[in-house]
Amino acid sequence: MRIVVALGGNALLRRGELPDADVQTANIDRVATAIAALAIDHEVVLTHGNGPQIGLLAGESATDPALSAPYPLDLLGAQTQGMIGSLLLRVLYDTLPGHRIAALVTHTLVRVGDPAFLRPTKFVGRTYSREAAGRLARKHGWRVAEDTTGWRRVVASPAPDRVVETDTIHELLSGGTLVICAGGGGVPVVADPDTGALTGVEAVVDKDLTAALLAEDLKADFLLVLTDVPHVYAEYGTPRQHPLHDATPTTLRHGRFAAGSMGPKTEAAARFVERTGGLAAIGSLDAAYEMLHGRAGTLVRPDLPVVG
Repeated sequence: MRIVVALGGNALLRRGELPDADVQTANIDRVATAIAALAIDHEVVLTHGNGPQIGLLAGESATDPALSAPYPLDLLGAQTQGMIGSLLLRVLYDTLPGHRIAALVTHTLVRVGDPAFLRPTKFVGRTYSREAAGRLARKHGWRVAEDTTGWRRVVASPAPDRVVETDTIHELLSGGTLVICAGGGGVPVVADPDTGALTGVEAVVDKDLTAALLAEDLKADFLLVLTDVPHVYAEYGTPRQHPLHDATPTTLRHGRFAAGSMGPKTEAAARFVERTGGLAAIGSLDAAYEMLHGRAGTLVRPDLPVVG
């Protein structure tokens, strides 16, 4: 079976943890255990988030007196791909001896006119109090919004059109390589309509939507979206909150999930299942193997055809 795994950024940095390198290195063992259980018998493409990491680098860049201007988000995204890809590759080499593993910096095409550039919704970086977030917004020209635990920076998150390196990923995968790619949704780029030249843009592409697109293009059988909750919860945050064990694209789209958290995950799963007829699941990292076998998480199946 061919599986695309979308790993949440909080797999390396859990909520509230310091963004130190040794903290992320310690957390990576959980990832290796979960992914190795899948990779022993299946073809695996591993994508990952970068929200905490790119937010940290952006904050450092904005306050570095040696710079005349902060680094743009596309280059910071490439940096996080290299860092997280290296951490994942090293630990997976130890956990899966004899496996071919490659960490690939990848680029994702987006549209210049995507309305998301006018309505930033993607959370990056750490959580602040409302007052601190306001001060940083005024100082650095950031947009900020309220998350579930406080206030964070938000940036544009245009829809992914295509992963530039898809053919390369396909060749590596077909040759028996576990591929780590599309980190942080891929480096966002636009293509010149005449020459095809690529230019980076100030944005962060949603990694779950990129994973769904990549899974479709790679003809994957299963999309596995791993996060820090065991299920998708219907009516989240209300007295009627309850876990969804089974769902379809239609039921997920009726769920009205938050755009900055569960919304992109449910939309990614819905798109993949609709477009391919394959299966998807959303749930916690530690239950990845059980999710693949329908024993944990929220399993997303195709809608039943309408008869009559």
